Amino acid sequence: MRIIQLLPELNEGGVERGVLELNREFSKNSINSIVISNGGKLVDEIIKNGGEHIKLDIASKNIFTAPYRIYKLKKLLKELKPDILHFRSRVPAWLLFFANKKLKIKTVSTVHGFNSVSLYSKIMTNADRIICVSGSIKEYIQKNYNTEDKKISIIPRGVDFTKFNQESLDREFIKEFKEKYNLNNYFIASVVGRITQLKDIETFIKAIALVKERIKIKALIVGSVRADKEKYFKKLTNLVKNLKLENDIIFTGSQRKIAEIYSLSDVIISCSKKPESFGRSIAEALALNTPAIATNHGGVKDIIIDGENGFLFTPSNELELVKYILEISKLNKNLKPHIEKNFSLDKMVRDNINLYKGLLNC
Repeated sequence: MRIIQLLPELNEGGVERGVLELNREFSKNSINSIVISNGGKLVDEIIKNGGEHIKLDIASKNIFTAPYRIYKLKKLLKELKPDILHFRSRVPAWLLFFANKKLKIKTVSTVHGFNSVSLYSKIMTNADRIICVSGSIKEYIQKNYNTEDKKISIIPRGVDFTKFNQESLDREFIKEFKEKYNLNNYFIASVVGRITQLKDIETFIKAIALVKERIKIKALIVGSVRADKEKYFKKLTNLVKNLKLENDIIFTGSQRKIAEIYSLSDVIISCSKKPESFGRSIAEALALNTPAIATNHGGVKDIIIDGENGFLFTPSNELELVKYILEISKLNKNLKPHIEKNFSLDKMVRDNINLYKGLLNC
């Protein structure tokens, strides 16, 4: 079986990570894996893990260059003769729509997010089979595009248990990290991800100010700050200063040892204002038996069983968040089985392969 995955670029992000994981696992399963993109820093990883990468500009939204790029894509597909074309973004979807019109190669799309409702976004439902990364995404496309139920499969992003398990943790890093930031003998609450307005980190900071009055707590804000988010980052640091939390809240910047951050934390929190399509950080934390609290919308509702492995709270409600932080110790300590059963990388790969095989046999 020859599978081509198409995405705009291979840099950072959840879409890219999913492509990398499938490429690696396809190679292990003797599936011919090809990725078409406009390149990026992760190309070498595609090749290292047994796949092939072909550079083609399927990222640009320039309509004047689109006809030539469609021609190039069509020519490429004729040469490669794939069994399945799996696209993951709107620009590649549109280019493929025209390039594949006469070739009629079977297509699969993965809808990764709550894109704005429009004809431009509707192209993601124009495939023989549609993968949604959560139940919330499925509801969204069915509501807005009347997508046939029989075409849709829910296949969540998978947690890689070779990385997110207690046995493979770097214990020395954890020890040094806790000493560096004076975390020993404190309750540790963390948010993990890029620092953006959508993450509503203000609510997290306000909640920490209130929790601090009740328990010994340190808070970690783990994530990078893009140049266009510097103004927002300044707003957050000013809020920390105004609430006199300089010794209680730590901006760690981007961290490579994310599994270790999850493990050393007592709770992982997501305060996202906008529904997220899945909630990978929540699933990964639970795989390491770290409970989670998240806003009550989006794909995270598939992951958190409210009151069992975490809590769901009303967006922007810091008082509700405070209540759940204080109650987190009451939860079940063995959280991994739920993630292992429903959100493992192995299951994600198996479900993708079975979907491809089913499509080719129909």
